Amino acid sequence: MPTEITRLFDFPNYQLETYNLKKALSTKYNGKWKSISSQEYVDKSNQFSRGLLKLGIKPNDKIAIISTSNRTEWNICDIGVLQTGAQTVPIYPTISKEDYEYVLNHSESIYCFVSDVTILEKLNQIKSKTKLIKVFTFDDIKGENSWNEILTLGEDTSNQNEVEERKNAVKTDDLATLIYTSGTTGRPKGVMLSHKNIVSNVISSTKRVPLEYGNSKALSFLPVCHIFERMILYLYQYCGVDIYYAESIEKLSENAQEIKPEVMTAVPRLYEKIYDKIVLKGEDLKGIKRNLFFWALNLGLKYEPYGANGWWYEKQLSIARKLIFTKWQAALGGQLKLMVSGSAALQPRLTRVFAAAGMPIMEGYGLTETSPVISVNDVNNGGFRVGTVGKVIEGVEVIIADSGEILVKGPNVMQGYYKDPEKTATALKNGYFYTGDKGELDKDGFLKITGRTKEMFKTSGGKYVIPPLLEGDLKQSLFIEQVMVIGENEKMPAAIIQPNFEFIREWIHHKNYTIGTSNEEIVTSDIVIKRIQQEVDKYNKNFGKWEQIKRFELTADEWTIESGHLTPTMKMKRVIILKIYENLYNKIYR
Repeated sequence: MPTEITRLFDFPNYQLETYNLKKALSTKYNGKWKSISSQEYVDKSNQFSRGLLKLGIKPNDKIAIISTSNRTEWNICDIGVLQTGAQTVPIYPTISKEDYEYVLNHSESIYCFVSDVTILEKLNQIKSKTKLIKVFTFDDIKGENSWNEILTLGEDTSNQNEVEERKNAVKTDDLATLIYTSGTTGRPKGVMLSHKNIVSNVISSTKRVPLEYGNSKALSFLPVCHIFERMILYLYQYCGVDIYYAESIEKLSENAQEIKPEVMTAVPRLYEKIYDKIVLKGEDLKGIKRNLFFWALNLGLKYEPYGANGWWYEKQLSIARKLIFTKWQAALGGQLKLMVSGSAALQPRLTRVFAAAGMPIMEGYGLTETSPVISVNDVNNGGFRVGTVGKVIEGVEVIIADSGEILVKGPNVMQGYYKDPEKTATALKNGYFYTGDKGELDKDGFLKITGRTKEMFKTSGGKYVIPPLLEGDLKQSLFIEQVMVIGENEKMPAAIIQPNFEFIREWIHHKNYTIGTSNEEIVTSDIVIKRIQQEVDKYNKNFGKWEQIKRFELTADEWTIESGHLTPTMKMKRVIILKIYENLYNKIYR
């Protein structure tokens, strides 16, 4: 009888009993894939727990993990810690050292496991200001404490009974992890998620997974410190999916071609980049090949699920798939049956074109506070509708408040914000979590996100503007990489735009324009500004006159996590961006 899953550390044991995979977890070291089996995963986790007990770890201690990339060690560390009754505190590798200091102190973490020397160097700058007793590294770094020291301590199996006692003492409602939101404003909040929160979310989400259990491969590269990818990894373990960790986003295509995954997850920005690169390759084609490429692309942009466009469209689509879209599939391994998107709104054109190419993206919706999935599209059972985030998953209740705000109740809703009863009381009322997002449910139960209450603003004329709706449309342009709509208490909406420099350089080349191709030369070029104005005019037509972008300014900077423009989940830090481009704001309005 398989293990009943009530706590997160039950997943590896369930996988061992149900599937006993030979390649449960695989990471590439020095150019070679190294895999561990389900049995090794369970054994190593127990060994790690034994070592932690000898180190003196007590129930409810907090253990931080910071890793530049996803890797097998993360999973072993995670399960090993949880089995002792302690809690893990995953931290984004890309945040500032000041935020490292804040999270470590706020969580009162006493040990920290880091992946490599880059993280270690940043951590060492603030370590003395924290309660950390010791830092261990996954990579072998001369003069540093290796995580293998814990495994060595755990080679002695004499205290395995104590590990079992600790495991048995952990209840499903106990706190499992503190996840600090990357936050677009202010200090990160520590979201308290119990074993039950995440386990219930995994079990409910599996009903939307159209994979062959025990015989599928997944490629993972989104940060596992984020609850989206972490929940997905537990889900893969439950479904008997071999997990391969991509070396980096840059090597994603190369790794996909090596392992040929059936599933992968990503945020919309990555799908946008994949799409943009495909279009750029199409631009390089000549003659009939080019015509065929753009015929297929335009056909894909009209896609509707379940043959809704009729038999003639489906006939053309089958031809397009054979001639063009199979090449798209080959670039990602050729076996992809499913891609999942979360964290931000996915442009409908991407949903359509990738589904037409035979690699459907199932967009979902959720927050860290909801462990995270609230709803998700399902390619089976008529559960896929373009422009929505799917139907609400089993066991979760969604209601739309009179204000339009989405309220959520269910076993997936967090316990609260760590050490912050005031913010907890604001977010949780009468059992419902107030998401801060606006939405609507259609007659068939599909959820559509219509904006974010905190991001909505009024112009000086008293008209409401919802920036994410405008931004989502504008980012469909191949010329626009990032855009932030501004205009609160001003006479009109405007925008600060980061152009898609890579695409524009190709465009300049194809058009044979005699203009410079540095970022600075691009943003000051009248030709480029006029072309982007055409794009703004095109998308403005989708909105009321009071909402339309009247002016814009271009930035020569590329908006990145490292430079502070974006959170680790690629959301814009609006307050920071406004501060960085105060001169452009004043140029527009003053």
